[in-house]
Amino acid sequence: MTDRSVPLSYPLEGAGALEPPPEWPELRETCPVARVTLPSGDEAALLTRYEDVRMALSDPRFSREGLAGPDAARAAADGAQDVFNSPMARTLNAVGHARWRRMIGKWFTAKRMTALRPDMEAMADRLVDRMVGNGSPADLVTALAFPLPVQVICRMLGVPEADRDLFKAWSDIFLNTTRHTGEETATAHRDFARYMAGLVDGKRAEPGDDLISLLLTGADGTDDPMPEDALVATGQALLLAGHETTAGYIGLMVAHLLSDRRRWERLAADPGLVRQAVEEVLRFDPNGSSFGMMRYTEQDTDLPGGPMAAGTTVVCSLAAANRDPSAWRDADELDIGRTPNPHLAFGAGPHSCLGQPLARTEMQAALTVLLRRLPTLDLAVGSDALRSQSGLLTAPLRELPVTW
Repeated sequence: MTDRSVPLSYPLEGAGALEPPPEWPELRETCPVARVTLPSGDEAALLTRYEDVRMALSDPRFSREGLAGPDAARAAADGAQDVFNSPMARTLNAVGHARWRRMIGKWFTAKRMTALRPDMEAMADRLVDRMVGNGSPADLVTALAFPLPVQVICRMLGVPEADRDLFKAWSDIFLNTTRHTGEETATAHRDFARYMAGLVDGKRAEPGDDLISLLLTGADGTDDPMPEDALVATGQALLLAGHETTAGYIGLMVAHLLSDRRRWERLAADPGLVRQAVEEVLRFDPNGSSFGMMRYTEQDTDLPGGPMAAGTTVVCSLAAANRDPSAWRDADELDIGRTPNPHLAFGAGPHSCLGQPLARTEMQAALTVLLRRLPTLDLAVGSDALRSQSGLLTAPLRELPVTW
């Protein structure tokens, strides 16, 4: 049994890249509000039960804006600017969260994403062509999982193809909590802002049908044109949400499905299960939202799992909540036919992930193409040989060797 008088070092780690941390069951059972030490050295409270996490993400007494305050815990080590308290987050908060979501949400609708799916599948087909042409085995992360979301989000933002590697480098810095110094992170924020300002200037001179142009001009039924600093922050937010996390999920999705090949064979025989399979992987995977979402407790509040004092920084473990046996039958089993599936992989409440229709559609497109093109796809190594990238807010696979 864990000594509760000593805070746990967070984030927790699983025994393997596809395995959940072994502490989760005990925490949910005996200590649903647990003391943890973040990479910064600051202390926070960790929530692992479904009902606690859902309440903390939905209740206005748990504030995202409060994370910018002086007494809120910081996620990142060495004084680095972290994504929860970055210039991007502060700028978007200044715009007004409800207004920002209203403007952006008119683009990220399920209907619009469904209309974009044929184009996504065509991109995936071209990437699979290249992978097959290079021969088996291949690394699915570099061949498909990473480049597909990059191509999609850069096209949506109107970013030139030649600049996509810049986006990858910035994203790695923004999402890392331990690897970079505060100066390196601040420099990346400045460089990204400078790049986006130049992109916005170009769209102002020659608007297109991309999202930046629409927000800049107030077209497509949006409110007033978005201020330039908010456009820059929006580009950064969509970069993080729109490619890095989705790339991680695509690789992890395929790894989970191939780790027990009966899952893959069932999907190949019944592609109509693709949508449900994507939702179940989002629930089941312990890595894609491994750090979770942070909130600041504005006033004394009672959670189902216990009292929370005002001034406490809370870490909501979405992945742990998604394995809570009180919310799910056979919670530790991956059932590709599971329905309903109200998982929390994209959060809940007013700050739930705005880009979730995009992520879902990309995952469905990638899986559909792989099942059609490579029904004999298999892991080229044992699942226990897979390794996660460390130090990131998400925990994507370093590589995913596959054969066919």
